Amino acid sequence: MTRRVAVIGGGSSGLACIKCCLDEGLEPVCYESSDDIGGLWKFKENPEPDRASIYHSVIINTSKEMMCFSDFPIPAHFPNYMHNSLIMDYFRMFADHFQLTKHTLQYQSIAGQWDVETENKDGKTEKHIFDAVMICIGHHCHPNLPLHDFPGIDTFKGTYFHSRDYKTPEEWRNKKAVVIGIGNSGGDIAVELSRVTKQVYLSTRRGAWIANRVADNGLPRDMLNSRKTLLLRQILPFGLTCSMAERKLDNRFDHSLYNLKPKHRLFSQHPTLNDELPNRILSGTVQVKPNIRRFQGSSVEFEDGSVVEDVDLVVFATGYRFSFPFLAFHVTSVSGNKASLYKYVFPPELERPTLAIIGLVQPLGAIMPISEMQARWATRVFKGCTKLPPVASMLKDVQCKQETMAERYVPSQRHTIQVDYLNYMDEIAGLLGVRPNIPRLLLTDPRLGLKVLFGPGTPYQYRLKGPGKWAGARQAIFTQWERVAQPMQTRPCDDPKTKRSFMWPLILSAALVGWATYVNRNNLPTALLDKIIVYLPAQD
Repeated sequence: MTRRVAVIGGGSSGLACIKCCLDEGLEPVCYESSDDIGGLWKFKENPEPDRASIYHSVIINTSKEMMCFSDFPIPAHFPNYMHNSLIMDYFRMFADHFQLTKHTLQYQSIAGQWDVETENKDGKTEKHIFDAVMICIGHHCHPNLPLHDFPGIDTFKGTYFHSRDYKTPEEWRNKKAVVIGIGNSGGDIAVELSRVTKQVYLSTRRGAWIANRVADNGLPRDMLNSRKTLLLRQILPFGLTCSMAERKLDNRFDHSLYNLKPKHRLFSQHPTLNDELPNRILSGTVQVKPNIRRFQGSSVEFEDGSVVEDVDLVVFATGYRFSFPFLAFHVTSVSGNKASLYKYVFPPELERPTLAIIGLVQPLGAIMPISEMQARWATRVFKGCTKLPPVASMLKDVQCKQETMAERYVPSQRHTIQVDYLNYMDEIAGLLGVRPNIPRLLLTDPRLGLKVLFGPGTPYQYRLKGPGKWAGARQAIFTQWERVAQPMQTRPCDDPKTKRSFMWPLILSAALVGWATYVNRNNLPTALLDKIIVYLPAQD
């Protein structure tokens, strides 16, 4: 049986893997090349080679109840959408609570395969043998900088860099900036720069649908995604569900009027979440432009023929590529930002399933619970408690997912590892035996069943039964909305309480009694009928 497991990477996925290994009685050793846990969410002023990097102001796009680990809720007083520093605080709480850091060896980079060769910061190498490996390096390590698509960039007199190298806006005060790309990073950086620059030009090839974090009634958007919503999307035609959602986004602001409306449908591209971009466009500090035709000195010409002179900064928010340079090519290869992985986790053609890729998905939702679910499944496979299907079946599943993705999404390197949060969580949970059985819940615990069916698809639902069952899961589900509300209750609110009136209930009750008496008047006792006959309508 598998015992020793190498966990490569100490970010959110790596932490989940360490805990899942411990839960299953395995012996994890985590190798982290940085000097701290946190991975992507550990802000550093100077980006390190081949490591993810974020800007100082980054706030996560998924709310705390949807992004937490399934048996460790984020503290109630934390805001619903957290700054990167608070995410790091939560990771430290998680690691301390489950004593994970003692299994982490920092300053280690990796070479080799199951014979793992490590190199520390002083260049000293060591060799280790492991029964299994879990790779948790994510997909934000290698920036995609397609300079060949931008003629004349070598003549540009200003400064250009990838969005991973952007940190703060201050040095660009009163300058002109062009941001290329309208994904989440591109939108955020354009908004932030627009507060200090002379002008920001946001260049996009396709346009984008812009959603906001704050949904109806001021609630976090992702907390409105339930199994009821998922069921409707599965029943209704794809075009109809897109039209309904697009109409709602256009009610907030007209995407055509703002020059943002794309040709593709809403659910055919990874959405852009940005609460402030429409305000910046409306105020003129951000101008939306088409794709760039060429650079010439300090000038930028766009495909519509317009030219902007004296540009000081160009930020390429053009995404990332992923790869596994420390793995032998025959183990798993990456081509065109695609990797052949069963359920995005296991290389299907290995003789024994002892290698798992964790967190290599781009979810329409939170990544942390997905990485945790993958890790729970992978560790059970390592132990032999859960079996993988035959190779042919796994390859067929890989091909089917690739075809489905190609049919739904516009062609893009970011649309090679897309998953829908609830669909994918339920899929892996079914393999693990922890998918909530809603019909059974409705019979045995109706209140809980209704919350699971109609409420948000929070990670606690996957701790109600099966391997890794958590006694606190039910209570966490029942109190999730309290944790949403608590950080906003920062002052007493003395709204006048509405006085309850009994007039209309009395009128309605009297009407119902009168109607019932009239209908059943032939069956009433004579004495009672004589007393109420005066209130009944006269008959001809």
